[in-house]
Amino acid sequence: MRIAINASSLLSPATGIASYTRNLAQALLESGKVEAFFFYGVAWSRGVRDVPLPAAMPVKSLVRKLVPYAYEVNRFVQQRMFNAGVARYQPDVYHDPNYLAFSFDGPVVITIHDMSHIRYPEMHPESRVNAMNKYLPPSIALAVQIIVDSEFVKSEVVNHFGVDPARVHAIHLGVAGHYTPRRAEESASALMPYGLAYRAYILAVGTLEPRKNLIQAIDAYAGLPEAVRKSTPLVIAGMKGWLTEELQTRIRKYEDKGEVRWLGYVPGEVLPVLYSGARFLVYPSLYEGFGLPVLEAMASGIPVITSNRASLPEVAGEAAIVVDPDDREALREAMLRMLEDEQEAKRRSELGLAQAARFTWRACAEKTLAVYRKAISES
Repeated sequence: MRIAINASSLLSPATGIASYTRNLAQALLESGKVEAFFFYGVAWSRGVRDVPLPAAMPVKSLVRKLVPYAYEVNRFVQQRMFNAGVARYQPDVYHDPNYLAFSFDGPVVITIHDMSHIRYPEMHPESRVNAMNKYLPPSIALAVQIIVDSEFVKSEVVNHFGVDPARVHAIHLGVAGHYTPRRAEESASALMPYGLAYRAYILAVGTLEPRKNLIQAIDAYAGLPEAVRKSTPLVIAGMKGWLTEELQTRIRKYEDKGEVRWLGYVPGEVLPVLYSGARFLVYPSLYEGFGLPVLEAMASGIPVITSNRASLPEVAGEAAIVVDPDDREALREAMLRMLEDEQEAKRRSELGLAQAARFTWRACAEKTLAVYRKAISES
């Protein structure tokens, strides 16, 4: 089977969609069942590669603000480059893992990761909401099969767009093998540059944006005893996103006291060590289509406190402490419990390891291959 995959998400600082694209592509190649061709926006490759361009992102954003129809012009140019690669490689099926498909004269599969632009439009830049509202419906119409990350997202896609449920396939993501428990001596060299000590900090992971509910995490943390805050800082790992003014003000307030640390973007080779060195992960997101940090933390051997909203209970199972993300006191109590009750923390860690083991990229790839076959057979 010859497949074309849009890998443009790998051109920017690593996001959840980039992680999905990279890990799925690698698992597909390792299966030995496909010949894959990857489109990187303006060029094609037969391999999976990360091409971080963080310095280009502000320029890209500025161009979109100043140049009318910049997105449309960029999309037009990319479509021409995409067509050239299709003519050369003759793929049997085209998969776009990032919502919006290019035109393709053959079976198209898209992945819809969540519907947050519809459920929480106020938590996204207006330009993104407008683009998604304009381009996602025709992308759905173009796709013969649709992949989503969870049963929760499947129900949202089916109910909102009126899509035949038989076209929508919930395929859980996997956890990469480098997320694993580590001892203190294995972690020291990676934690030292950040001024962190093993099991002496609480971790929050996610892009700085309203949906991640990091203000609530900080405020709940601020309610912990002062002695706890002085010995166990809240460490936030994630690049700056959008609508962050209030959040950054809150971070600065507690950074000045040495109680909150914002690390910014953390490289992929460091993040697994950051997980395994934490006391626990706090992830009170208001809305997720999957919630990969929950599984990454579990696979790293630490307890997880997360939200009872959207897909998160589906992913966390019985392993995590699940709370109402709007209930600051419940979140504070859960944090305090994980800090004070060592037996319960150990039990949650063990449950988490078992839960994370159920999610593999190999299984994700096999189920995705089945969707490709279905798309080809029905076209």
